[in-house]
Amino acid sequence: MMDASLPKAAAEQRAFDSVLIANRGEIALRVQRACRELGLKTIMVYSEADKDADYLKAADTAICIGPASPGQSYLNVPAILLAMNLTGAGAVHPGYGFLSERASFSQAVEEAGAVFIGPRADAIRTMGDKIAAKRAMMEAGVPCVPGPDSALPDDMAEVSKIAAEIGYPVIVKAAGGGGGRGMRVVHEASALQDAVLVTREEASRAFGTPELYIEKFLEHPRHVEIQVLCAGQGGGVWVGLRDCSMQRRHQKVVEEGPAIGIPPDVAAFVGNRCVEACRQIGYRGVGTFEFLYENGEFYFIEMNTRLQVEHPVTEMTSGVDLVRQQLLVALGHPLEISQEDIVCEGHSIECRINAEDPYNFVPCPGLITQLHLPGGPGVRVDTHVTAGYRVSAHYDSLIAKLIVHAPTREQAIMRMQRALGEIRIEGVSTNLPLHREILQDPAFSEGGTDIHYLEHWLAARSSK
Repeated sequence: MMDASLPKAAAEQRAFDSVLIANRGEIALRVQRACRELGLKTIMVYSEADKDADYLKAADTAICIGPASPGQSYLNVPAILLAMNLTGAGAVHPGYGFLSERASFSQAVEEAGAVFIGPRADAIRTMGDKIAAKRAMMEAGVPCVPGPDSALPDDMAEVSKIAAEIGYPVIVKAAGGGGGRGMRVVHEASALQDAVLVTREEASRAFGTPELYIEKFLEHPRHVEIQVLCAGQGGGVWVGLRDCSMQRRHQKVVEEGPAIGIPPDVAAFVGNRCVEACRQIGYRGVGTFEFLYENGEFYFIEMNTRLQVEHPVTEMTSGVDLVRQQLLVALGHPLEISQEDIVCEGHSIECRINAEDPYNFVPCPGLITQLHLPGGPGVRVDTHVTAGYRVSAHYDSLIAKLIVHAPTREQAIMRMQRALGEIRIEGVSTNLPLHREILQDPAFSEGGTDIHYLEHWLAARSSK
């Protein structure tokens, strides 16, 4: 019997009817909800630390895959594949983090006969290697940060020559890096050799390859993202801009969309180039192109080949359910939307709520004793926690995402201030006080702050 929840074309060529969600927390719940709306059965895997999580109760099947340590559970590929085979799961959704950008996992899932809900392994490998990714972007006409699309040679004389041609300051990066690791800023030639040696050693230890590359270091850029949605060799669209410049140690704290002050024609040109790049590499599913934006110019830095933490910002402004679209693409359905269908309206802001000290940022695991979530028009909370939930020390400290949407940015700020005033989480320390301060900051209200602003703001706050 055809499932009425699925579009007809998808139901007729349906490749699977169950999805194993290889993740935990709020993203596991987010994917579970989208699956249920499409009539897909959900199989949740969990560690011993997560055995009492409420979202497990809503799953069709829940199976423990190991102890609390991520390496023995959520990063344990043999355990996940065994759970997939035991339950007969037809597909695997990796969420974000953990195994979501590991090409070998995508390949292993598909070789085991299931569908990986995300890009194919070759696309993940291409975009996961910063040098190969830059080369692919340059071929597609995506604007990139000045610097060669090749690895740094071992000869320091050649490295010095390349840096001089780019012009100081430069940044030395690990080709396999990410998350703010494996990079050094070099302001003058005399510091270049030490930076290369230290970064090469760090790259070998952290990423398994000593390969480095070098680019111009932009001193006051914003961090702007372009969301894409593609159907393999078929159609593709870009779905608006996000500004993620409010960062601490390269980790995003507040995200918003659209990115203000960027001419629509410039955004459209770059967005279309991103879609073309995806077509050239046969990209499938959702992904995010990350750029530095300075003096009216975009500069590609990397692509995240997965769903982003901040995807709700784009969903709120565009009306596109990105997780639903991920699932439909994986089912073999052509895109339901064309570029002309996408009209982003209003403004959205997301605050990442972490269980951490708001002043020294030390994670604060423990028992949530009371929880009151905000509501009202234009307010969304993505969270898996409830009163009585124990925040584990084994995982990321993110416990909720508070998202608002309003007709204008000014109204969105007011709405977020109101929502932050309503939310109460007791039993563990959270960064809610930090968010309340940021939303009151005049420079944030004005908009357009660069990626260094929050670090300077935090330093000034701590010196008071």
